[in-house]
Parts: sequence; C-alpha cells; structure tokens
Amino acid sequence: MHHLSRPSCPSRRHSACPRPGGPSPLQRLEESFLALATAAEPLTLPAHLVCEEPEQSVLPVDQVRTRLAHAGTSTVLHERVWREVVRRARQLGTPWDTVALGMTVPVLHRMLARLGRCDHLERAELEQEALAALTAALYSVDAEGSGVGWELFAAADRAVHRLAYAARRRALRETGLEETSASGLGQGGDPAASPDLALEAGSGEAKDEYTVLALAVRARVVTIAEARLIARTRLEGEPMQPLAEERGVSCRQLYRHRAAAEQHLAAYLRHQLRAG
Repeated sequence: MHHLSRPSCPSRRHSACPRPGGPSPLQRLEESFLALATAAEPLTLPAHLVCEEPEQSVLPVDQVRTRLAHAGTSTVLHERVWREVVRRARQLGTPWDTVALGMTVPVLHRMLARLGRCDHLERAELEQEALAALTAALYSVDAEGSGVGWELFAAADRAVHRLAYAARRRALRETGLEETSASGLGQGGDPAASPDLALEAGSGEAKDEYTVLALAVRARVVTIAEARLIARTRLEGEPMQPLAEERGVSCRQLYRHRAAAEQHLAAYLRHQLRAG
C-alpha cells in the first residue's frame, strides 16, 4: 500500500556522483524504472490512459512509456498520462516519483544529444541538473492544466542550458576571452541564443526552444499537437514522412500544417520582441 505523504526527493536519490566507469544518473534511473516495470508484480497504469480502445485493463509502466513516445499517440492521451503520473508522484510518493522521472528518460537523452558537446562539463552533471529540475517541476507544474509534459521538459531544458552557459562563461573568464567571445555565445549553450530559435520572449528573460513552444501553447498561439510537430521535426530531427504516415495524411499536408503553425509562432514572437 503506497503512503500518501510527500515523497522523498528523487533528485537526492539519484544525486550521488557516479564512480568512474559506473552508471550515469540517467542509467541508474532507467534501471530503477525498468525494475518496477518487470517485477513479479509490475507497476502498471490503466491502459485507457494511453489507448483509445485498450485490449487489457492495465499496462506495465514501460509499455505506457513506449506508447507515449509513438508518433501516432494523440495529444489527448499524452495529457491523460502526464496528469495521472504527476498526480500519483505527488500523492503516492515512492515509487511513483521514480516512474514520473523514468517516463522522461528517452526525451532527456534526445535533449542532451541536441545540446551537443560541453567541454567544460561532465555528461553526468548535465543529467543530474535535468533530473533536479524535473523533480522540482513535478511539485510546481499545474497538473490540471494543459501541456503538463511540456512544462516538465521545458524546466529540464532551461536547467541544462543554464548550466552549460555558466560553465562556458567560467571557462572564458579563466582564459580572459570573455569579451572577445561575446559574439559567439550562441554556439556554446547560451539559453538566450539557442540554435534553432535564438529569440527572447516577453519580459526579456532568455528562453530556450522548448520554453518558447510551451509559452506559445499557453498563449494559445499554437496547439500542443502543433508544438509537438515543430519540436519533433525541427528540434529532434525526426523525418516528416513517417510522421505523416502515422497521422494518416500526406507529407505535403503535414509540411503545410507545420508551416502555418510556424507562421503563427513567428508572428507571436515578433509581437513579444516589440512589446519587450
């Protein structure tokens, strides 16, 4: 029987620095997640959360994660799953806090790969920073609002960009090259100059790509489905043809749909820049 008190902080449980050659924070989290999914009595979620017409009443959490990552899974199902997972992490604690973090592992791997090489940081540091940000976001995100998953991933993305940027600035100060490198900050993880959307929003606070999309969804400029399409194809490099096949539309139609969404996004960002 799961207790109803606030769970112990997963970031602490995964925070110990790995031994040289040992598993990274994400690897340890994945091992814990899969152990829960493959136990004699696996941890499960209601199948209707992620299946329109489920053939069974429950699914192990790893199967839910696999279905969640499928391009054909609708936005409505994404919302159902994330709301329930966040709710359980908050109300039931262990092991649902581990499940909530474990559900993010595939996206975190893609996010960190997109960040590129950080000469002044260990990969484990970036992973731990992302997990710490996710843990905090689990207790601050509006679990009943829209875009719960987006809010979580935006928090992690902001955290790793800030860490990478701070590390680069420290290195530049140490070598006395900070001023001469100012024009090239967009190459080294500056959250104000992310590679795909080098933009600032609203108040002038630096925003990364996922945060820009999350803000646009919150402002109802684009839908969650449109934001996911932009992120998967523009930020994560997924090809359009398989996505079009999954959605049952032509590749040309999907390109047009994305172009229309990007036009709305660009107009919104221009307005934010003028307002700022």
